[in-house]
Amino acid sequence: MQQIKEPSRTVPVMAETEVLVVGSGPGGLSAALAAAREGADTMLVERYGCFGGNITQAQVETIAWYRHEHTVEAGGIGVELENRAKDMGGTHKDPEALAECLDADMFKYVADKMVQEAKIVPILHCFAVGTMMEGNVIKGIITESKSGRQAILAKRVIDATGDADIAHLSGAPNRKALGDEMMSVTTSFGCSGVDVKRFKDYVNANPARLAEWAGSTSGKEDDLFTPYLGAPFIRAKEEGLIPKNMRVEVIWHSLTEAGEATHINAVRIHGIDPTDVRDLTRGEIEGRRHAILIVEALKKYIPGFEKAKLRTFASSLGIRSSRKIIGEYNLTEQDVRNEARFEDAIGIFPEFIDGYGLVIIPTTGRYFQVPYGIMVPQKVENLLVAGRCVAGDKLSHAATRQMMCCTVTGQGAGVAAAVSIKDQVTCRQVNISKVQRALEKQGVRIT
Repeated sequence: MQQIKEPSRTVPVMAETEVLVVGSGPGGLSAALAAAREGADTMLVERYGCFGGNITQAQVETIAWYRHEHTVEAGGIGVELENRAKDMGGTHKDPEALAECLDADMFKYVADKMVQEAKIVPILHCFAVGTMMEGNVIKGIITESKSGRQAILAKRVIDATGDADIAHLSGAPNRKALGDEMMSVTTSFGCSGVDVKRFKDYVNANPARLAEWAGSTSGKEDDLFTPYLGAPFIRAKEEGLIPKNMRVEVIWHSLTEAGEATHINAVRIHGIDPTDVRDLTRGEIEGRRHAILIVEALKKYIPGFEKAKLRTFASSLGIRSSRKIIGEYNLTEQDVRNEARFEDAIGIFPEFIDGYGLVIIPTTGRYFQVPYGIMVPQKVENLLVAGRCVAGDKLSHAATRQMMCCTVTGQGAGVAAAVSIKDQVTCRQVNISKVQRALEKQGVRIT
């Protein structure tokens, strides 16, 4: 690759804060709220024009579609996000679980309100492009925005970018999903003009089972209802409306009285590296093309969709995997599948796995503890990582990437950052017992 030498320059400091959270998806939003509630001056930086990450940008409404009668959860900010959205009229009943589907647009406002109430300093339309280091200690980030190139200084930084961007820029060891570890990306979309009653009648007459799309399971979830549309799309391929080599998994969620299907998760584009701008560009364009083909198939083969039309495209690709840090501890498949317990637990997560051809739904009360060590990168001090890029192996990622688990690691990181500042120790040296007590006061189940 051809290179040029960029001239050195002085960068103005935009702000100073105690805790800086970069990225505002479920993990970052939870981290910022937790840190602020623990008394730390907190700033939340987001590259887009709204908070919420996959919820608002990728239009993923289903934050807790795994929840059934006997599911055991951590509670905390994750459930609070769901309940707050419901109280503000921003949810629809999840068709397959004891959960709420979040209205992607309304959640932008819900997140605004929660950030403002917590007195978090919000910064939108701001991209982190570098880090400031003193030896191996992170001191802040370099940003680019309409205001130009600026710096934000911080005592603690939480990387909630989803792609471990800050950890990577800081020199923290990390690895990137390659080959069969690189999960597909999705362009979610919504439709209007749906005859909801006619569609529901069709679904009731042709109920889908989870085993129809899940691949491998534990067996107990095979007969659970799932909002999946399979057979008609086999026909669409046979008749040439959809290319035979195009992967399609049509799952619908919220339906409104206005005749809208607000979130259809159907597109699967493989081979996209979410850290490569050319791949991202290809994924966005290809994803929209696939979505339009699927809309045409819905109109032709699904009762109730005959007069439907495209309502919305998600604002950004839904990303499932990219970089992950190498942590002080690296979570394993065995941990997730065997109810692992850890002395440094910062919360729990039900035995919910969705990825790499395996789906396990937590219907029997099983759960694993989430260890603090998976958020602590090696070699860099006062940096914590929350969300899908925490440390772990391939199959554990199929659990920790889930949005509600991201809220668990986010809340844990936010509290730990605040406690470490109070005690004047590094994040690596923080007193875990104090962190656990603070998390319990914030409503998190630890054991």
